[in-house]
Amino acid sequence: MLSPSEPPVSGAFAAATAGRGRDDACPGALRLHAADDGALARIRVPGGILTIRQTEAVAAAADHLGDGRIDLTSRGNLQVRGLRDPDAGTELAALLGEAELLPSWAHERARNLVASPLGGLDGRGHGDLRRWIREWDALLCASPAAAGLSGRFLFALDDGRGDTAALGADVTLVARPGAATAELRLAGRPVAEVPSVDAPRWAVRAAEAFLTLAAERGARAWRIADIDPDGAALAARLRAEGAPPARPAKATASGSAGRPPLPGLVPHPDADTCAVAVGVRLGRLTTGAWRLLARVAASGSGEVRVTPWRSAVLPGLPRAAARQALDRLAEAGFLTGEDSPWRGVTACAGRPGCAKSLADVRADVAAALRDARPEPDHRLLPVHFSGCERRCGHPDGAWVDVVAGADGRYRVTAAGATVPAAATGDLPAAVDTARRTSTPPPTRTT
Repeated sequence: MLSPSEPPVSGAFAAATAGRGRDDACPGALRLHAADDGALARIRVPGGILTIRQTEAVAAAADHLGDGRIDLTSRGNLQVRGLRDPDAGTELAALLGEAELLPSWAHERARNLVASPLGGLDGRGHGDLRRWIREWDALLCASPAAAGLSGRFLFALDDGRGDTAALGADVTLVARPGAATAELRLAGRPVAEVPSVDAPRWAVRAAEAFLTLAAERGARAWRIADIDPDGAALAARLRAEGAPPARPAKATASGSAGRPPLPGLVPHPDADTCAVAVGVRLGRLTTGAWRLLARVAASGSGEVRVTPWRSAVLPGLPRAAARQALDRLAEAGFLTGEDSPWRGVTACAGRPGCAKSLADVRADVAAALRDARPEPDHRLLPVHFSGCERRCGHPDGAWVDVVAGADGRYRVTAAGATVPAAATGDLPAAVDTARRTSTPPPTRTT
Protein backbone atom coordinates (compact mmCIF):
# COMPACT_ATOMS: atom_id res chain seq x y z
CA MET A 1 0.00 0.00 0.00
CA LEU A 2 1.04 3.59 -0.51
CA SER A 3 2.34 5.25 2.61
CA PRO A 4 0.32 8.27 3.83
CA SER A 5 3.59 10.14 4.06
CA GLU A 6 4.21 9.83 0.32
CA PRO A 7 3.27 12.74 -1.94
CA PRO A 8 0.14 12.41 -4.11
CA VAL A 9 0.57 10.16 -7.13
CA SER A 10 0.77 13.05 -9.58
CA GLY A 11 3.42 14.83 -7.53
CA ALA A 12 5.49 11.69 -7.05
CA PHE A 13 5.34 10.96 -10.75
CA ALA A 14 6.49 14.45 -11.66
CA ALA A 15 9.33 14.34 -9.15
CA ALA A 16 10.51 10.92 -10.29
CA THR A 17 10.51 11.83 -13.96
CA ALA A 18 12.89 14.71 -13.21
CA GLY A 19 15.44 12.13 -12.03
CA ARG A 20 19.14 12.33 -12.74
CA GLY A 21 18.82 14.07 -16.09
CA ARG A 22 21.19 12.90 -18.81
CA ASP A 23 23.20 10.99 -16.25
CA ASP A 24 20.90 7.96 -16.26
CA ALA A 25 17.88 7.58 -18.51
CA CYS A 26 17.01 4.06 -17.34
CA PRO A 27 13.20 3.82 -17.23
CA GLY A 28 11.10 2.80 -14.27
CA ALA A 29 7.48 2.56 -13.23
CA LEU A 30 7.42 6.29 -12.51
CA ARG A 31 9.91 7.58 -15.06
CA LEU A 32 8.61 6.32 -18.40
CA HIS A 33 10.59 5.92 -21.60
CA ALA A 34 9.17 7.43 -24.79
CA ALA A 35 9.17 4.83 -27.57
CA ASP A 36 7.63 4.88 -31.04
CA ASP A 37 4.78 2.62 -29.91
CA GLY A 38 4.01 4.70 -26.82
CA ALA A 39 5.57 5.07 -23.40
CA LEU A 40 7.37 2.14 -21.76
CA ALA A 41 7.30 1.39 -18.03
CA ARG A 42 9.76 -0.93 -16.30
CA ILE A 43 8.53 -2.54 -13.08
CA ARG A 44 11.23 -3.72 -10.67
CA VAL A 45 10.54 -7.11 -9.07
CA PRO A 46 13.25 -7.88 -6.46
CA GLY A 47 14.26 -11.53 -6.74
CA GLY A 48 11.63 -11.94 -9.47
CA ILE A 49 9.03 -13.08 -6.92
CA LEU A 50 5.42 -12.04 -7.44
CA THR A 51 2.20 -12.87 -5.62
CA ILE A 52 -0.97 -13.73 -7.52
CA ARG A 53 -2.36 -10.30 -6.64
CA GLN A 54 0.72 -8.63 -8.09
CA THR A 55 0.60 -10.64 -11.32
CA GLU A 56 -3.00 -9.53 -11.79
CA ALA A 57 -2.04 -5.88 -11.20
CA VAL A 58 0.60 -6.08 -13.93
CA ALA A 59 -1.88 -7.74 -16.31
CA ALA A 60 -4.46 -5.04 -15.57
CA ALA A 61 -1.88 -2.35 -16.29
CA ALA A 62 -0.98 -3.93 -19.63
CA ASP A 63 -4.63 -4.39 -20.62
CA HIS A 64 -6.03 -1.02 -19.56
CA LEU A 65 -3.02 1.25 -20.10
CA GLY A 66 -0.66 -0.56 -22.49
CA ASP A 67 -0.73 -2.80 -25.54
CA GLY A 68 -1.91 -5.97 -23.80
CA ARG A 69 1.54 -7.54 -23.60
CA ILE A 70 4.16 -7.97 -20.88
CA ASP A 71 7.92 -8.17 -21.41
CA LEU A 72 10.31 -10.10 -19.18
CA THR A 73 13.73 -8.43 -18.94
CA SER A 74 17.25 -9.77 -18.51
CA ARG A 75 17.15 -8.62 -14.87
CA GLY A 76 13.99 -10.48 -13.97
CA ASN A 77 11.88 -7.32 -14.15
CA LEU A 78 8.74 -6.59 -16.16
CA GLN A 79 7.90 -4.04 -18.83
CA VAL A 80 4.59 -2.69 -20.07
CA ARG A 81 4.69 -0.94 -23.47
CA GLY A 82 2.35 1.16 -25.56
CA LEU A 83 1.16 3.58 -22.85
CA ARG A 84 -0.37 6.45 -24.85
CA ASP A 85 -2.79 8.17 -22.48
CA PRO A 86 -1.23 11.31 -20.94
CA ASP A 87 -2.48 10.15 -17.53
CA ALA A 88 -1.17 6.59 -17.94
CA GLY A 89 1.84 7.27 -15.72
CA THR A 90 -0.17 8.35 -12.71
CA GLU A 91 -2.74 5.57 -13.21
CA LEU A 92 0.04 2.99 -13.47
CA ALA A 93 1.70 4.25 -10.29
CA ALA A 94 -1.57 4.03 -8.38
CA LEU A 95 -2.30 0.53 -9.66
CA LEU A 96 1.16 -0.79 -8.81
CA GLY A 97 1.17 0.97 -5.47
CA GLU A 98 -2.06 -0.72 -4.44
CA ALA A 99 -0.44 -4.10 -5.25
CA GLU A 100 2.61 -3.24 -3.08
CA LEU A 101 4.91 -3.17 -6.08
CA LEU A 102 6.10 0.35 -5.20
CA PRO A 103 7.08 0.25 -1.51
CA SER A 104 9.18 3.39 -1.92
CA TRP A 105 8.72 6.03 -4.59
CA ALA A 106 12.28 7.25 -4.15
CA HIS A 107 13.84 3.80 -4.56
CA GLU A 108 11.74 2.23 -7.30
CA ARG A 109 14.49 2.28 -9.96
CA ALA A 110 17.15 1.19 -7.45
CA ARG A 111 15.37 -2.08 -6.57
CA ASN A 112 17.37 -4.13 -9.10
CA LEU A 113 17.88 -7.56 -7.55
CA VAL A 114 18.25 -10.96 -9.23
CA ALA A 115 18.16 -14.15 -7.16
CA SER A 116 18.62 -17.87 -7.92
CA PRO A 117 15.09 -18.77 -9.11
CA LEU A 118 15.32 -22.41 -7.99
CA GLY A 119 16.59 -21.54 -4.50
CA GLY A 120 14.92 -23.86 -1.98
CA LEU A 121 13.05 -25.77 -4.70
CA ASP A 122 15.28 -28.57 -5.99
CA GLY A 123 17.51 -29.61 -3.09
CA ARG A 124 20.56 -27.95 -4.64
CA GLY A 125 22.25 -24.79 -3.49
CA HIS A 126 22.46 -23.72 0.12
CA GLY A 127 18.96 -22.69 1.04
CA ASP A 128 15.91 -20.57 0.37
CA LEU A 129 16.75 -16.96 -0.51
CA ARG A 130 13.38 -15.37 0.19
CA ARG A 131 14.40 -14.08 3.63
CA TRP A 132 17.45 -12.42 2.11
CA ILE A 133 15.26 -10.86 -0.59
CA ARG A 134 12.79 -9.40 1.90
CA GLU A 135 15.50 -8.06 4.21
CA TRP A 136 17.52 -6.59 1.35
CA ASP A 137 14.47 -4.79 -0.05
CA ALA A 138 13.49 -3.37 3.34
CA LEU A 139 17.03 -2.18 4.05
CA LEU A 140 17.44 -0.63 0.61
CA CYS A 141 14.15 1.25 0.83
CA ALA A 142 15.08 2.48 4.33
CA SER A 143 18.38 3.95 3.10
CA PRO A 144 18.08 7.56 1.91
CA ALA A 145 21.46 7.28 0.21
CA ALA A 146 20.46 4.19 -1.79
CA ALA A 147 17.81 6.25 -3.60
CA GLY A 148 20.74 7.78 -5.49
CA LEU A 149 21.70 4.51 -7.18
CA SER A 150 21.30 4.48 -10.94
CA GLY A 151 18.71 2.28 -12.57
CA ARG A 152 21.58 0.18 -13.93
CA PHE A 153 23.16 -0.76 -10.60
CA LEU A 154 22.55 -4.47 -9.98
CA PHE A 155 22.46 -6.70 -6.90
CA ALA A 156 22.52 -10.51 -7.07
CA LEU A 157 21.73 -13.21 -4.51
CA ASP A 158 23.10 -16.64 -5.36
CA ASP A 159 22.20 -19.77 -3.39
CA GLY A 160 25.60 -21.31 -4.19
CA ARG A 161 24.83 -22.88 -7.55
CA GLY A 162 26.50 -20.03 -9.43
CA ASP A 163 23.66 -18.96 -11.70
CA THR A 164 23.06 -15.34 -10.74
CA ALA A 165 26.69 -14.91 -9.62
CA ALA A 166 27.58 -15.18 -13.31
CA LEU A 167 25.42 -12.20 -14.34
CA GLY A 168 27.95 -9.44 -13.68
CA ALA A 169 26.18 -7.74 -10.78
CA ASP A 170 27.76 -4.86 -8.91
CA VAL A 171 27.12 -6.44 -5.50
CA THR A 172 26.69 -10.21 -5.16
CA LEU A 173 26.01 -12.43 -2.15
CA VAL A 174 26.82 -16.13 -2.59
CA ALA A 175 25.51 -18.50 0.08
CA ARG A 176 28.17 -20.78 1.59
CA PRO A 177 27.68 -24.45 2.52
CA GLY A 178 25.93 -24.73 5.86
CA ALA A 179 24.19 -21.38 5.23
CA ALA A 180 26.07 -19.74 8.14
CA THR A 181 28.07 -17.33 5.99
CA ALA A 182 27.94 -15.65 2.61
CA GLU A 183 30.61 -14.48 0.24
CA LEU A 184 30.32 -10.80 -0.67
CA ARG A 185 31.53 -9.92 -4.16
CA LEU A 186 32.00 -6.47 -5.65
CA ALA A 187 32.14 -6.20 -9.44
CA GLY A 188 32.57 -9.98 -9.47
CA ARG A 189 35.53 -10.07 -7.06
CA PRO A 190 35.22 -11.81 -3.65
CA VAL A 191 36.02 -9.23 -0.98
CA ALA A 192 34.48 -10.47 2.28
CA GLU A 193 32.94 -13.42 4.12
CA VAL A 194 29.99 -12.14 6.16
CA PRO A 195 27.51 -13.83 8.52
CA SER A 196 24.45 -15.00 6.61
CA VAL A 197 22.10 -13.28 9.04
CA ASP A 198 23.80 -9.96 8.32
CA ALA A 199 24.48 -10.45 4.62
CA PRO A 200 21.73 -8.18 3.20
CA ARG A 201 22.96 -5.31 5.39
CA TRP A 202 26.48 -5.66 4.01
CA ALA A 203 25.13 -5.71 0.45
CA VAL A 204 23.27 -2.44 0.96
CA ARG A 205 26.23 -0.97 2.84
CA ALA A 206 28.48 -1.77 -0.14
CA ALA A 207 26.15 0.20 -2.41
CA GLU A 208 26.14 3.15 -0.02
CA ALA A 209 29.95 3.07 0.07
CA PHE A 210 29.99 3.11 -3.73
CA LEU A 211 27.87 6.27 -3.77
CA THR A 212 30.16 7.91 -1.21
CA LEU A 213 33.25 7.02 -3.23
CA ALA A 214 31.69 8.37 -6.42
CA ALA A 215 30.79 11.64 -4.68
CA GLU A 216 34.31 12.03 -3.27
CA ARG A 217 35.77 11.55 -6.74
CA GLY A 218 33.23 13.83 -8.38
CA ALA A 219 32.16 11.03 -10.71
CA ARG A 220 28.71 10.33 -12.13
CA ALA A 221 29.15 6.59 -11.96
CA TRP A 222 26.35 4.19 -12.80
CA ARG A 223 28.12 1.02 -11.69
CA ILE A 224 31.05 -0.06 -9.50
CA ALA A 225 33.25 -0.88 -12.48
CA ASP A 226 33.04 2.76 -13.57
CA ILE A 227 35.20 3.93 -10.63
CA ASP A 228 36.52 0.79 -8.88
CA PRO A 229 36.92 -1.99 -11.48
CA ASP A 230 38.29 -4.63 -9.09
CA GLY A 231 36.33 -3.46 -6.05
CA ALA A 232 39.55 -2.93 -4.07
CA ALA A 233 38.81 0.60 -2.86
CA LEU A 234 35.32 -0.33 -1.67
CA ALA A 235 36.59 -3.56 -0.09
CA ALA A 236 39.05 -1.55 1.99
CA ARG A 237 36.25 0.68 3.25
CA LEU A 238 34.07 -2.27 4.20
CA ARG A 239 36.92 -3.99 6.03
CA ALA A 240 37.51 -0.80 7.99
CA GLU A 241 33.89 -1.11 9.11
CA GLY A 242 34.36 -4.71 10.27
CA ALA A 243 33.68 -6.86 7.22
CA PRO A 244 35.90 -9.97 7.51
CA PRO A 245 38.09 -10.66 4.47
CA ALA A 246 37.11 -13.28 1.92
CA ARG A 247 38.52 -16.76 2.23
CA PRO A 248 41.35 -17.82 -0.05
CA ALA A 249 40.24 -18.61 -3.58
CA LYS A 250 37.80 -21.49 -3.48
CA ALA A 251 34.98 -22.60 -5.73
CA THR A 252 31.61 -21.54 -4.36
CA ALA A 253 29.50 -22.75 -7.25
CA SER A 254 28.85 -26.00 -9.05
CA GLY A 255 29.89 -26.88 -12.57
CA SER A 256 26.59 -25.50 -13.86
CA ALA A 257 27.67 -21.92 -13.13
CA GLY A 258 25.68 -19.48 -15.18
CA ARG A 259 23.19 -22.06 -16.45
CA PRO A 260 19.55 -20.93 -16.28
CA PRO A 261 16.79 -23.30 -15.15
CA LEU A 262 15.95 -25.76 -17.90
CA PRO A 263 12.28 -25.88 -18.97
CA GLY A 264 10.23 -28.70 -17.50
CA LEU A 265 9.44 -30.22 -14.13
CA VAL A 266 11.74 -29.48 -11.20
CA PRO A 267 11.07 -32.10 -8.49
CA HIS A 268 12.06 -31.54 -4.88
CA PRO A 269 13.92 -34.60 -3.52
CA ASP A 270 12.38 -34.31 -0.06
CA ALA A 271 8.80 -33.34 -0.90
CA ASP A 272 5.84 -34.51 -2.96
CA THR A 273 5.83 -31.27 -4.93
CA CYS A 274 7.37 -29.98 -8.13
CA ALA A 275 8.20 -26.62 -9.55
CA VAL A 276 7.35 -25.97 -13.17
CA ALA A 277 9.87 -23.99 -15.24
CA VAL A 278 8.84 -22.53 -18.59
CA GLY A 279 10.50 -20.28 -21.14
CA VAL A 280 8.86 -17.30 -22.82
CA ARG A 281 9.56 -16.74 -26.52
CA LEU A 282 11.64 -13.57 -26.82
CA GLY A 283 10.52 -12.66 -23.32
CA ARG A 284 7.15 -11.28 -24.49
CA LEU A 285 3.71 -12.70 -23.74
CA THR A 286 0.09 -11.67 -23.85
CA THR A 287 -1.83 -10.91 -20.70
CA GLY A 288 -3.86 -14.06 -21.37
CA ALA A 289 -0.70 -16.18 -21.21
CA TRP A 290 0.49 -14.21 -18.17
CA ARG A 291 -2.77 -14.91 -16.37
CA LEU A 292 -2.42 -18.61 -17.19
CA LEU A 293 0.88 -18.57 -15.31
CA ALA A 294 -0.92 -17.04 -12.34
CA ARG A 295 -3.69 -19.65 -12.43
CA VAL A 296 -1.15 -22.47 -12.44
CA ALA A 297 0.78 -20.79 -9.62
CA ALA A 298 -2.40 -20.52 -7.57
CA SER A 299 -2.61 -24.32 -7.46
CA GLY A 300 0.85 -24.41 -5.91
CA SER A 301 2.59 -22.00 -3.55
CA GLY A 302 0.95 -18.92 -5.06
CA GLU A 303 4.26 -17.51 -6.36
CA VAL A 304 5.37 -16.61 -9.86
CA ARG A 305 9.15 -16.36 -10.05
CA VAL A 306 10.39 -14.38 -13.04
CA THR A 307 13.99 -15.22 -13.94
CA PRO A 308 16.77 -13.14 -15.53
CA TRP A 309 16.64 -15.57 -18.49
CA ARG A 310 13.15 -14.50 -19.57
CA SER A 311 11.49 -17.52 -18.11
CA ALA A 312 9.24 -18.26 -15.15
CA VAL A 313 9.23 -20.78 -12.30
CA LEU A 314 6.02 -21.82 -10.53
CA PRO A 315 6.82 -23.56 -7.21
CA GLY A 316 4.98 -25.99 -4.97
CA LEU A 317 2.65 -27.89 -7.32
CA PRO A 318 1.58 -31.48 -6.52
CA ARG A 319 3.44 -33.76 -8.94
CA ALA A 320 0.39 -34.94 -10.89
CA ALA A 321 -0.92 -31.39 -11.17
CA ALA A 322 2.51 -30.18 -12.28
CA ARG A 323 2.54 -32.58 -15.25
CA GLN A 324 -0.91 -31.46 -16.31
CA ALA A 325 0.07 -27.82 -15.92
CA LEU A 326 3.13 -28.31 -18.11
CA ASP A 327 0.91 -29.67 -20.88
CA ARG A 328 -1.44 -26.69 -20.60
CA LEU A 329 1.47 -24.26 -20.73
CA ALA A 330 2.96 -26.01 -23.76
CA GLU A 331 -0.38 -25.69 -25.60
CA ALA A 332 -0.34 -21.97 -24.78
CA GLY A 333 3.04 -21.53 -26.48
CA PHE A 334 5.42 -21.59 -23.52
CA LEU A 335 8.75 -23.42 -23.88
CA THR A 336 8.41 -26.54 -21.75
CA GLY A 337 11.25 -28.75 -22.98
CA GLU A 338 14.95 -28.58 -23.71
CA ASP A 339 14.58 -29.27 -27.42
CA SER A 340 12.98 -26.00 -28.56
CA PRO A 341 15.03 -23.93 -31.05
CA TRP A 342 13.68 -20.84 -29.22
CA ARG A 343 15.54 -21.69 -26.03
CA GLY A 344 18.30 -19.16 -25.35
CA VAL A 345 17.09 -16.79 -28.11
CA THR A 346 16.45 -13.15 -27.19
CA ALA A 347 15.89 -9.93 -29.13
CA CYS A 348 15.48 -6.21 -28.66
CA ALA A 349 12.13 -4.54 -29.38
CA GLY A 350 13.02 -3.67 -32.97
CA ARG A 351 10.62 -1.93 -35.34
CA PRO A 352 8.01 -0.57 -35.09
CA GLY A 353 8.44 0.06 -31.35
CA CYS A 354 11.95 1.52 -31.50
CA ALA A 355 12.87 4.44 -33.77
CA LYS A 356 16.57 3.54 -33.68
CA SER A 357 16.05 -0.01 -34.92
CA LEU A 358 17.02 -0.77 -38.52
CA ALA A 359 14.78 -3.84 -38.83
CA ASP A 360 11.67 -5.61 -37.63
CA VAL A 361 13.89 -7.80 -35.49
CA ARG A 362 11.25 -10.04 -33.98
CA ALA A 363 9.74 -10.90 -37.35
CA ASP A 364 13.22 -11.74 -38.65
CA VAL A 365 13.87 -13.94 -35.60
CA ALA A 366 10.67 -15.88 -36.27
CA ALA A 367 11.71 -16.35 -39.89
CA ALA A 368 15.21 -17.45 -38.90
CA LEU A 369 13.87 -20.07 -36.47
CA ARG A 370 10.96 -21.29 -38.56
CA ASP A 371 12.83 -24.30 -39.92
CA ALA A 372 15.42 -24.66 -37.15
CA ARG A 373 15.74 -28.23 -35.98
CA PRO A 374 15.01 -28.82 -32.30
CA GLU A 375 17.84 -30.41 -30.41
CA PRO A 376 18.44 -30.80 -26.65
CA ASP A 377 21.97 -29.44 -26.61
CA HIS A 378 23.03 -27.60 -23.46
CA ARG A 379 26.14 -26.39 -25.26
CA LEU A 380 24.26 -24.16 -27.66
CA LEU A 381 25.33 -20.57 -27.18
CA PRO A 382 22.61 -18.03 -26.42
CA VAL A 383 21.85 -15.75 -29.34
CA HIS A 384 20.63 -12.14 -29.25
CA PHE A 385 19.16 -10.27 -32.22
CA SER A 386 19.58 -6.46 -32.20
CA GLY A 387 18.13 -3.80 -34.45
CA CYS A 388 21.12 -1.50 -33.98
CA GLU A 389 24.57 -1.31 -32.42
CA ARG A 390 23.17 -0.53 -28.95
CA ARG A 391 22.24 -4.22 -28.49
CA CYS A 392 19.57 -3.50 -25.88
CA GLY A 393 18.80 -6.47 -23.62
CA HIS A 394 21.74 -8.64 -24.64
CA PRO A 395 22.80 -11.47 -22.29
CA ASP A 396 25.99 -11.63 -20.26
CA GLY A 397 28.83 -14.05 -20.92
CA ALA A 398 29.40 -15.79 -24.26
CA TRP A 399 26.64 -15.27 -26.80
CA VAL A 400 26.04 -15.04 -30.55
CA ASP A 401 25.66 -11.40 -31.59
CA VAL A 402 23.23 -10.77 -34.49
CA VAL A 403 23.02 -7.08 -35.42
CA ALA A 404 20.98 -5.46 -38.19
CA GLY A 405 22.77 -3.15 -40.60
CA ALA A 406 21.59 -0.18 -42.63
CA ASP A 407 21.90 -2.29 -45.79
CA GLY A 408 19.17 -4.68 -44.65
CA ARG A 409 21.64 -7.42 -43.78
CA TYR A 410 22.60 -8.86 -40.40
CA ARG A 411 26.10 -9.31 -39.04
CA VAL A 412 26.51 -12.56 -37.08
CA THR A 413 29.44 -12.67 -34.66
CA ALA A 414 30.57 -15.53 -32.43
CA ALA A 415 33.88 -16.44 -30.83
CA GLY A 416 35.45 -13.29 -32.21
CA ALA A 417 34.69 -13.99 -35.87
CA THR A 418 32.06 -12.32 -38.04
CA VAL A 419 29.80 -14.05 -40.53
CA PRO A 420 27.83 -11.48 -42.56
CA ALA A 421 24.48 -12.90 -43.69
CA ALA A 422 21.38 -11.82 -45.57
CA ALA A 423 18.34 -10.82 -43.52
CA THR A 424 16.58 -13.83 -45.00
CA GLY A 425 17.93 -16.93 -46.66
CA ASP A 426 21.38 -17.43 -45.18
CA LEU A 427 20.58 -15.97 -41.76
CA PRO A 428 19.16 -19.20 -40.24
CA ALA A 429 22.20 -21.23 -41.30
CA ALA A 430 24.66 -18.58 -40.12
CA VAL A 431 23.00 -18.34 -36.70
CA ASP A 432 22.75 -22.12 -36.33
CA THR A 433 26.44 -22.57 -37.17
CA ALA A 434 27.51 -19.79 -34.81
CA ARG A 435 25.51 -21.25 -31.90
CA ARG A 436 27.13 -24.67 -32.26
CA THR A 437 30.77 -23.69 -32.54
CA SER A 438 33.26 -23.06 -29.76
CA THR A 439 35.94 -21.97 -32.22
CA PRO A 440 35.78 -18.99 -34.59
CA PRO A 441 33.78 -19.87 -37.70
CA PRO A 442 35.21 -18.98 -41.10
CA THR A 443 34.46 -15.47 -42.27
CA ARG A 444 32.33 -15.34 -45.37
CA THR A 445 30.13 -12.87 -47.20
CA THR A 446 26.84 -13.72 -48.87
